[in-house]
Amino acid sequence: MAMATLFSIAALVAASLLLSVSKVQTQQTSLYPSDFTRNWAPQMFGTSQNGQIWSLSLINATGSGYLTNNKYQFGWFSMKIKLAGSDAAGVVTTYFMCSENGAGPTRDEVDFEFLGNVSGQPYILQTNVYKNGTGGREMRHFLWFDPTADFHAYSVLWNNHQLVFFVDETPIRVLTNTDYANNFFPNTKPMYLFSSIWCGDTWATEGGLVKTNWTYAPFISYYTDFYVDACKWVDPSPACLSTTTQNWWDQSGAWQLTASQQEDYNWVQKNFLVYYYCLDTERYPAPTMPEECSSNTIQYGNQYY
Repeated sequence: MAMATLFSIAALVAASLLLSVSKVQTQQTSLYPSDFTRNWAPQMFGTSQNGQIWSLSLINATGSGYLTNNKYQFGWFSMKIKLAGSDAAGVVTTYFMCSENGAGPTRDEVDFEFLGNVSGQPYILQTNVYKNGTGGREMRHFLWFDPTADFHAYSVLWNNHQLVFFVDETPIRVLTNTDYANNFFPNTKPMYLFSSIWCGDTWATEGGLVKTNWTYAPFISYYTDFYVDACKWVDPSPACLSTTTQNWWDQSGAWQLTASQQEDYNWVQKNFLVYYYCLDTERYPAPTMPEECSSNTIQYGNQYY
């Protein structure tokens, strides 16, 4: 579907539904370059003259990335990102949380992955969750705007009741803590925050059929307004972990979506959902369907799953 057509449909649907967006009110702490470590190709990291905008570049298959100096467990995490434009097929831009500095076999992880496309075709936003090294919980959505034209906020609300992915102020994915023995909910490990840009053209665009066109390099993603309102980890366990309910992000109003957020969430699933692992019965036949699929229902079209 062409980008212009997708945006036109989004505008018509949004206007007809007259959705009201629930604003997130926070007391946030800004993070600056000094709060991060450039852990991959630091020469590809840039900042604006005033230090308010950062950039990561991808050139000739050499990507770049950074991570926070601190870990956090539960809170609100938000970053505004402007994605690489032009023909970005095969380019993967990430903003994620992980309990390890590396893809360890027992890691917990919460991912935003932006999958580039050829010119005129939309980016796809893939989200994923890992617990104890097990993933395979992908969701994919189209966005209702051009993410290369301006900055948009991508945020995570994480408490012991739910994990919510936001685009601007719209929730696009919710994972609920069902609190049973095999519960697939990451709530026991503090996590760093990462961002990176790299070449994933073996899989990212049309399953790897479309490769990165390096004549368009460098591919540059831009970042600004990185905010955290969270429990910062201090070994062996921070005092704030026992007082999280004193924060807005772990009070009863943040334990489930509000009515207007639920409406926005349903709108996203109805109009922009591309893939949801709980609907993939070929990948997960009935006996192997992940258990959390029975309690994390979504509206897809006119049906609930």
